[in-house]
Amino acid sequence: MYVYGPVPSRRLGRSLGVSPIPPKTCSYACVYCQLGRTTRLQTTRESFYPKNDILTEIVKQVQHEKPDFITFVGDGEPTLCKDLGWLIRQTKNRLHIPTAVITNGSLLFSEDVRQDLNEADVVIPTLDAGNEKTFRAINRPHRNITFETMLKGLIDFRNEYSGQIWIEVMLVKELNDITEELQSIMHAIDMISPNRVYILTPIRPPAESWVRPLEPERILKAQEIIGKAIPVAGLESGQFGLGEFSDARQAILEIGSRHPLRREQADDIENNFSEIGVIIQMLENKELICVKYKGEEYLLPEHFRMGI
Repeated sequence: MYVYGPVPSRRLGRSLGVSPIPPKTCSYACVYCQLGRTTRLQTTRESFYPKNDILTEIVKQVQHEKPDFITFVGDGEPTLCKDLGWLIRQTKNRLHIPTAVITNGSLLFSEDVRQDLNEADVVIPTLDAGNEKTFRAINRPHRNITFETMLKGLIDFRNEYSGQIWIEVMLVKELNDITEELQSIMHAIDMISPNRVYILTPIRPPAESWVRPLEPERILKAQEIIGKAIPVAGLESGQFGLGEFSDARQAILEIGSRHPLRREQADDIENNFSEIGVIIQMLENKELICVKYKGEEYLLPEHFRMGI
């Protein structure tokens, strides 16, 4: 399946997610990634799946429930899909629903990537560092990507793009949260001039177990330094779109692979299908693993085990 949701998004409301790339195919190997460690680190763009199959699934799912946004996000870096521009354009032409792309922004130095993203209504790039050393420590990019080329790509895209750019800054305790690091991020953001800036801290189990979230007071301090930033530190709320799933097991595995589920969210899915004992059985069969993080209990597909 290429499409999941709609899921509740802290930025986009009810978001229908589209993954046009294989799991954990990315140009980064971020230490905080909620999807575990990158297994396929690359910068070469490919047509991973038949583009018409992806489009057909998008159109079919919208028939179940109309989302606020159709969001190309993937299980890694969506701009690695060289059909992305075509998919965005066809989706907008067919459905007349706003489109968004959640990207790490690493490939925007390529003109073809910038042209593809020009088709979207909202582009949400990541910017977690303001210098090469921290960039490599937190994002662990492919060797072909430097901080300078990444930043220049973002600046060039801002100069060419008329839509909304919302920068996301993920702050990891004792890695990029000290004053000097925040000031360097602020300077980089000033060069990009985005429409919005969101400050985040990990709220789901990360790729590396040593990653820790910031305390609320540190988030407020970061907001003060960076400027007009919007903290997005709370847990998301709302119901997941379940229309395309045949049973609770399928829904929990599919959604959980892209959007790690708190226990109460998995319980809600189970209740929605009026199925009793599915989660317990999945835990016993080791299809799910239980992880406690930041005082919350998460149920993740077993393949996440290597990334915890």
